[in-house]
Amino acid sequence: MNSLPYEELIADLKQRSLYRQLRTIDAVKGTSVSRAGRLLVNFASNDYLGLAQHPKLKMAAADAAQRFGSGSGASRLITGTLAIHSELEARLAAFKQTPAALTFESGYAAALGTIPALFGQGDVIILDKLAHASLIDGARLSGAEIRVYPHNRLQRLWELLDWAREKRRGAKILIITESIFSMDGDSCPLPEIVDLKDEFGAALLLDEAHAIGVLGPNGAGLAAEFGLIDRVEIHLGTLSKAIGSSGGFIAGPSSLIDLLINRARTFIYSTAPPPAVIAAAIEGLDIIASGTGDHLRAALWRNYEELSLKLKRPKPEGKRSGIVPIIVGAEEQALSFSEDLMERGFLVPAVRFPTVPRGSARLRVTLSAAHQLQDVVNLREAVNALYSG
Repeated sequence: MNSLPYEELIADLKQRSLYRQLRTIDAVKGTSVSRAGRLLVNFASNDYLGLAQHPKLKMAAADAAQRFGSGSGASRLITGTLAIHSELEARLAAFKQTPAALTFESGYAAALGTIPALFGQGDVIILDKLAHASLIDGARLSGAEIRVYPHNRLQRLWELLDWAREKRRGAKILIITESIFSMDGDSCPLPEIVDLKDEFGAALLLDEAHAIGVLGPNGAGLAAEFGLIDRVEIHLGTLSKAIGSSGGFIAGPSSLIDLLINRARTFIYSTAPPPAVIAAAIEGLDIIASGTGDHLRAALWRNYEELSLKLKRPKPEGKRSGIVPIIVGAEEQALSFSEDLMERGFLVPAVRFPTVPRGSARLRVTLSAAHQLQDVVNLREAVNALYSG
């Protein structure tokens, strides 16, 4: 029997500096992690407000496990809908100022289940070139005709919308973009996109994964910051980043949520998220929308300004965010820089193709409100030293 050429494929990845491997974290304490006996300041987590280590979230998770058990036991449409699932969804809807919300096992599952449930053959989906893999995969799975516009290029988006309306008459049109882009940390021009969407009668799916908890009043996201919640048809968010737990959600009209309950395969055929995860998300959401959340966001922006404004390699233009990319270019150099920073006590990942386009490998620094200011200063000096050496 012929075997598949696993070893050859792995050797090719290594030769191109694209090989990846799992690297275990042995312990977590605040913003520090232990890996292979070495203590590192973690600048690789999306825990933007430090809530994943917050004692209130830990207590809420423990209490829910005692009350409901360690697992939900079934999918949501069987017996997996526990009282706390319904409570979280009601709170998410209020938080996003939408009539309803629905939780999924992950943001990836939310995208993969939602897009094919709403769009299919004969429809047109138009994506920003830098849209997350989950959004691209959801669009492909739908069977709709896909078009891509260069990152944040509104003129090209207009041309594609005009083409779709003229050449694909009767088709449903969906625009997909992110509010804060996960690898560049910049923002989409949301007011202009919403205006274009309305002009051509299209719908918009806005992925707020990296904006939830960080931007807008009470951390409700970019659409809330611009007062555009009612003009966005589909809000996608995550519980796994600033909220400090795990999972994803869709928010929007009640009819949208009802349809997803009946058609989103990643929702229908997945065991419901564990009670501990849901309870932690409820607690995280409460903190984000409180005065404590405002203080945490202020700390995050203090750290952002200390790092991004004094780097030799500036962040791309756009809304401030918890993501500061340092573009290196070559994959092997990005790996080398990441290893150098590890030797200095910092965990900063090298992000390479296919996660980012070829030739744009980078160090992806993610900041948290929990980072000590001196740690941020030390990281900045270490990064600047890489470019001075």
